Amino acid sequence: MNVRIGYSIVLVLLSAHSLLGQQDAQYTQYMYNTVSVNPAYAGSRGYFSLTGLYRSQWAGFDGAPETQTLTMNTPVAKNVGLGVSIVNDKIGPSNETYLFADFAYSLRLNQDFQLNLGLKAGGSLLDVDFSRLEGVDVDPKFQNNIDNRFSPNIGVGFYVHSDKAYVGLSVPNLLETKHFDEGIFVEGEAVSLLAEERANLYLIGGYVFDVNYFTKVKPTILVKTVQGAPLQVDLSVNVLFSEKFRAGLAYRWGNALSGLVGFQLNDSLLIGYAYDAELSTLGGSNSGSHEFFIRFELFRSTGNSLSPRFF
Repeated sequence: MNVRIGYSIVLVLLSAHSLLGQQDAQYTQYMYNTVSVNPAYAGSRGYFSLTGLYRSQWAGFDGAPETQTLTMNTPVAKNVGLGVSIVNDKIGPSNETYLFADFAYSLRLNQDFQLNLGLKAGGSLLDVDFSRLEGVDVDPKFQNNIDNRFSPNIGVGFYVHSDKAYVGLSVPNLLETKHFDEGIFVEGEAVSLLAEERANLYLIGGYVFDVNYFTKVKPTILVKTVQGAPLQVDLSVNVLFSEKFRAGLAYRWGNALSGLVGFQLNDSLLIGYAYDAELSTLGGSNSGSHEFFIRFELFRSTGNSLSPRFF
């Protein structure tokens, strides 16, 4: 990493009020990764679901965020679902790995809707290599790297859904943890280098419209808020054709416009890709963001043809 790039990373990440460990990982295809932010989703699809997701943000920008996610969730009893989430998030000189277990309990509200209540528990391991911050002078008393610093956390959520609609509210990290608050000098100016975990609140919702026998349309929304950062609003519309091909558009308010595609290879295997075109001032310094996912599911035997749920 050269001096110019190191300096740019500091300015970009400081603009979000925190250099390292600032936010939960960001996803464009959040609708396929719900259990990582809302434990109440665990088991709600009615069958075993395993999802892997890779995101490369701001491609071509050295030190930009890169995220790998692996989630599993399944029903284990009539009203109980379990899940596991593993997330590895890299930003500049930091690398943080999260491991969480999820528990969900479901209650039937009426003939159409079901309420799931969820708990999440686990923690994260943080590594920071300050030597990667070339071009930045770190106060000598703060130059010791951070190796495998563990921070426990818990989360809660609820999720209400029918066969066509859903809404959820969750806080996956209730405990706020400050890793460090240090002084650095960028081109002779003193700035604060802050790394902390803050509680992120997620609101999600969506509805599936049956246009005709072959076509379904699903608008969705994700609202994410955290103290010290701007409100994030993601809007998307996805279309499902013949239960096989998916295509959609997404808009992250003031930040990015995205295209999404997916293909159901068979009853159990779904693959997808999303591309984000940056609309902020960072757009000229990178070639966009790329996101890939694959989902494998084992269905319960019903004796009928399978029609995987569209959320």
